[in-house]
Amino acid sequence: MFRSIARGCAAGAAGTTALNAVAYLDMALRGRPSSSAPEAVVEKVTTVAGHPLPDGEGRDNRLSGLGALAGIAVGVGTGAVVSLLHRAGVRPPAWLGGALTGALAMTLADAPIARLGVSDPRTWSAVDWTADAIPHLAYGLVTYGVIASARGRAGASGCGRHGRPG
Repeated sequence: MFRSIARGCAAGAAGTTALNAVAYLDMALRGRPSSSAPEAVVEKVTTVAGHPLPDGEGRDNRLSGLGALAGIAVGVGTGAVVSLLHRAGVRPPAWLGGALTGALAMTLADAPIARLGVSDPRTWSAVDWTADAIPHLAYGLVTYGVIASARGRAGASGCGRHGRPG
C-alpha cells in the first residue's frame, strides 16, 4: 500500500506540474493575471482557525507561498487517493480516468473557494470555467496516466519485484 501512495504522490506532483504549465501558458498567451483565490483561501482559513497571518512586511509573499503550497498539497493528495482507488481495482480507461481525476482535483480546489465565499463559481463565465477546467484536465490526464502506466510496469501478474501487489 505504501508504494501505491508514493506512486500516487509522484503522479500527483507530475500532474501538478502539468496543471501549472498549462495555466502559465494561458497567462502568457492571453495576458491574464494569476488567480488570487489561493491566497484568499489561505487568508480565510488561517483567520477562521484563529491564526491569521500578522500584518506587516512579507505578509503578501507568505500568503502567495502558502496558496501555492496548498495547491501542491491538493495535487499530490489527489494523486495518492486516485492511486489507492486504482490499486483497489477502480481502473477506467485512460481517457475517462484522466477526466475523472481532473474533475476530482478541480472539485477539491474549487470547493473551498465557494465554501469560504472567495468566489461564486455559479457566476463564472464560460471563459472562466475553461481557464479552470483545461489545466485540471491536463492534471488528470498526466496523473492518471502515470498511475496507470506504473501499474502496468509491475508485471503481468500485477505484482512488484517482491511478489506482493504494488
